[in-house]
Amino acid sequence: MENPTRQTVLIVDDDPDILDSVSFALEQAGYSVLTANNGEDGLRLAKEHHPSLAILDMMMPKRSGFLVIEALREEYSEPIHLIMMTANEGNRHQSYAELLGVADYIHKPVAINTLVERVNELLSQD
Repeated sequence: MENPTRQTVLIVDDDPDILDSVSFALEQAGYSVLTANNGEDGLRLAKEHHPSLAILDMMMPKRSGFLVIEALREEYSEPIHLIMMTANEGNRHQSYAELLGVADYIHKPVAINTLVERVNELLSQD
């Protein structure tokens, strides 16, 4: 299904396999995709390109997913949908992510089609 508006999705994860597979799936779904392998580069790309949605790993080099979200909430003037992906099973982390306003907190490994469906649902609200 092609997305005629070519909304931009930012994926920030330090695992190159996740970056490759998720970006490929989202491009096939019609999205424009930006990728970064650390939180600092992800935040820079978000500020430069204003994506409609960001998918963030929780634990990354240079800046964690939480710190990226906090910075986006402080500095980003447009609303942005956020999905956090993590291998961490802790409820405390999920509670904090939800407090920061993430739309979804997904445990790795995640089925790619499930993630693409969730992105479609969130971006169809815009």
